[in-house]
Amino acid sequence: MESIYLDHAATAPIDQRVVETMTPVMTTIFGNPSSVHSFGRKARQYLDEARRTMARSIQANEKEIVFTSGGTEADNLALIGTALANKNKGNHIITTVQEHHAALNTAEFLEQQGFDVTYLPVDDTGIVNIDDLKEALTDETILVSVMYVNNETGMIQPIEAIGHMLKDHQAYFHTDAVQAYGLLDINVKASGIDLLTVSSHKINGPKGIGFLYVSSDVKIEALQFGGEQERKRRPGTENVPGIVGFGKAVELAIEEKYQRKQTYGSYKEQFMKQLSENGVAYEVNGKPEEGIASIVNISFPGTNVESLLTNFDLDGIAASSGSACTAGSVEPSHVLSAMYGKGDERITNSIRFSFGSFNTTENVTEAADRVSKIVKRLTD
Repeated sequence: MESIYLDHAATAPIDQRVVETMTPVMTTIFGNPSSVHSFGRKARQYLDEARRTMARSIQANEKEIVFTSGGTEADNLALIGTALANKNKGNHIITTVQEHHAALNTAEFLEQQGFDVTYLPVDDTGIVNIDDLKEALTDETILVSVMYVNNETGMIQPIEAIGHMLKDHQAYFHTDAVQAYGLLDINVKASGIDLLTVSSHKINGPKGIGFLYVSSDVKIEALQFGGEQERKRRPGTENVPGIVGFGKAVELAIEEKYQRKQTYGSYKEQFMKQLSENGVAYEVNGKPEEGIASIVNISFPGTNVESLLTNFDLDGIAASSGSACTAGSVEPSHVLSAMYGKGDERITNSIRFSFGSFNTTENVTEAADRVSKIVKRLTD
């Protein structure tokens, strides 16, 4: 039985072209990019080219790209580094209740450090209301952090409208673009984005590498102490092979953006169409027409997350939910709880299916057939 992977939002398989690009770098480009000799200069050359590729992908300057170990570190640096560097201007931060835990837990840490954090609600489609943000803004607000695309529902947030609203405000605007990058057109300057998080392994690159875009006019403090790498914003010898692989993944993502968006969207539509043709009762969480092409979050009435995921896995289907299964108990999705309320059954019967390079029309159709049989068996 073929195992079918429908969890690309968690991580995507590395592209073979990325592997082929990284391999010679791992074996021959071993110099420290901070060294002045020829070995170091060669490594620096590879590093700089990758940095330029990433900067071009979001219409930024290469000096504004800071390499990190991934999305979590980038979110931490964006929130904590900016808050600490600008606390003389105010102590108020705005984010949303549905952020990734890399941002949510960081915001909670900042609260413990004396910062005042406002958590904006979302409506039942999973989208932030601009008026709520406008009402929350004060003269003390120094940072607004709203994710570009929600990782559980795939809902695209009104990023450009937020950037426009903050244009004449002192607050910096950060967005976690981990799920958006590579499928949506991103222009940080036109959108008024001051800080932006990207992770390599979401776009078929290697794990353990990401970047934070930091606009040249943003005042930010480093969270680690050591050398002067990354223009003193993130010390430590750079992961040259990882960065080169990341650069190749970015290059491919930009070249193939339209094709990927169309293909992944077709997989999502085919999956839901097949469920319907099989007579499965389901509801889509959020507003499908305002979601990213690669993610759909589906509620199956009369089921529960643990039974669904266990049976899916036994039948070779890899999917996920917003719930953390620990010691036989389920912690409801904080995203769906924010959308529907803590008592709604959708928060414990919903599954995220995310599509990508490991899929074909045939295996998506097969996956929908297997899911249909399981759901029917559990609800009979």
